[in-house]
Amino acid sequence: MNKPSLLITRSIYPEVLAKLEKHFQVDYNSTDEVYSKETLIQKLQGKEAAMTTGSERIDEDVLKACPLLKICANIAVGYNNFDVPSMTARKVQATNTPDVLTETTADFGFALMMAAARRMTESEHFLRNGSWNKWSLDMFTGQDVFASTLGILGMGRIGQAIAKRGAHGFGMRVIYHNRSQLSSPLEQACKAQYVSKEELLKTADHLVLVLPYTQQVHHTIGEAELKMMKPTATLTNIARGGIVDDAALVRALRAGHIAAAGLDVFENEPALNPELLTIPNVVLTPHIASGSRKTRLAMAELAADNLVAFFEKGQPLTPVNQI
Repeated sequence: MNKPSLLITRSIYPEVLAKLEKHFQVDYNSTDEVYSKETLIQKLQGKEAAMTTGSERIDEDVLKACPLLKICANIAVGYNNFDVPSMTARKVQATNTPDVLTETTADFGFALMMAAARRMTESEHFLRNGSWNKWSLDMFTGQDVFASTLGILGMGRIGQAIAKRGAHGFGMRVIYHNRSQLSSPLEQACKAQYVSKEELLKTADHLVLVLPYTQQVHHTIGEAELKMMKPTATLTNIARGGIVDDAALVRALRAGHIAAAGLDVFENEPALNPELLTIPNVVLTPHIASGSRKTRLAMAELAADNLVAFFEKGQPLTPVNQI
């Protein structure tokens, strides 16, 4: 019996590759180059399956040009690189990797928020460039995290994990806004209170964005929203680029509409807005919130398990769409 053909679009861990080679005829991108759309289409010719990352856009053009494709397994919880309606219409299965990255991403989001609040990047640069020659009472004074108000926009698994860290570990008041209010037991577990988006923006001392990206939430945080926030507030984005209007954020940080920001995701990444690099009161990281080896390995393994389950059992473990 012939094995299904699989394109692995980026470099993965050797143990995951070995597992997939037992079940598939594998075309493996060992160089880890990011394929252009044209190259991706070329590589997908004759392939029934693809293991993808957020770098590979699976849209109508790709689907039309690759009629044998049956499944794309994303190594990510997000899937805004997938045109899900087109995939569903063409009966191409989409999968993602939820749950396995929740706690690692929540850890990082909280760390990024704290780094922004306490001006860690700013002060490290000050120290490294030799500017530190005395201690001063007001040197790099930032914003307290303990007993402050934590605002969360998007209250899925990761949002709830961040809420628990704030409420239980730092004595924070937790407020949130979501498409739908959590059940009473979940709210109690998170010690979180549902509020309107406007109240969230106006009240939070530290606002963390953890909502999935769709076109409907593009620039959910723009100039008007940033002006609603406290001048002492911080904004942390570990969700997706495009949820924040990065150009408006640059202006807000420069004007002092908010105190600081921590960003792990950006519009048009990795080609981020260059103005962000010139602003001292922003902490920048290259989309690494899920980046512990244990978690990244678990993500790749779940994507592999989705591929195997699809072909051997007819149903992946974590489907995005129903075909």
